Amino acid sequence: MNKYPGNQLFRESWLKLALANIPENSRILDAGAGELQYKCFCDHLNYVAQDFGMYDGRGVEASLQTGSWDNSKLDIVSDITEIPETDHSFDAIMCVEVFEHIPEPIEALREFARLMKPGGTLIITAPVASLTHFAPYYFYNGFSRYFYEKHLENFGFEIEELVFNGNFYEQLIQESRRVEFVAHEHSKIKIGKLRGALLDLGRKIFVNNLKWLSSNDQNSHELHSFGIHVKARKRS
Repeated sequence: MNKYPGNQLFRESWLKLALANIPENSRILDAGAGELQYKCFCDHLNYVAQDFGMYDGRGVEASLQTGSWDNSKLDIVSDITEIPETDHSFDAIMCVEVFEHIPEPIEALREFARLMKPGGTLIITAPVASLTHFAPYYFYNGFSRYFYEKHLENFGFEIEELVFNGNFYEQLIQESRRVEFVAHEHSKIKIGKLRGALLDLGRKIFVNNLKWLSSNDQNSHELHSFGIHVKARKRS
């Protein structure tokens, strides 16, 4: 998908550290686990994977897709707002890059609050703005900090960390790298060698200037970023 490499790298570094700080043998729910991409960070935990299990990697054409998808390793197949577990049955819940795919994300937070033990840890990452992907299971472009600050409070969570991934300039760099892909998929013209070379040269100049601006950035993440990472504690 031609993502800016810092996008995934920063998210996974943050997630790995957040999970490492959860006490050993804690029971953790990976809500919307998909292909269990982050189970590798949970070797010290009692890991349970949940997903609705309907995405097949193909979806609809006018969307970014993976091509294939393996749902065979899930522990629980259910709607994320109705997970068949008893109240207060998890010490921690993580939900990584899933919220844009949930029709009712506020109801998902309600369910997390039901499942979470008092004092438990909730970890969420989601985009601030994203291209259409995994459609038809794509309902929101992204979520602002104010979504988390309002609704987590309402469901008895206290935010301990709210971290922006990237900034305005890095987001533009990422999208500039998708131009040829989008042109190939969504136009009637073909980009020849000369046009491709000119686009590549223009992008290099553009990106170099964006990197310079980013190195002198002051809070442009408040306008735009790749996403937001949240770590919250369920109140006792």
